[in-house]
Amino acid sequence: MDDELERLKQKRLMEMQRQMLLKQIKGQEHKPEPAKEPTHDEILGRRFGDRAWEVWNAAKAQYPQAMPQVEKLLVDAINQGKVKQTLDGASLMGFFRQIGIPVRLATRIRISEHGELKTLEQKMKEEG
Repeated sequence: MDDELERLKQKRLMEMQRQMLLKQIKGQEHKPEPAKEPTHDEILGRRFGDRAWEVWNAAKAQYPQAMPQVEKLLVDAINQGKVKQTLDGASLMGFFRQIGIPVRLATRIRISEHGELKTLEQKMKEEG
């Protein structure tokens, strides 16, 4: 009789421990994670369209000292709602020119001939 009573106590104790563990696990699942700040690239990505990233990356490569400050200012302007429209490559180039950063992009002239794209150099070699 004592053995059976002891076994029932152990079973009840194990059941209570299991329920407490389940409550702890559920409590951890429902705790919202702290809101993570979006990165500068994510913020810029919401406003960049067309070829803006191409212009942005060229500017970062050509002006590595100035671009961290420009990035911070542009992100702050976006967060404050001062920049509402989508920025394409041309508008970003204009912005950089206005603040004194003349960004240069690699320019290639290609000619379509019989469905094939050829560079200007290739075309001149063929004719010359």
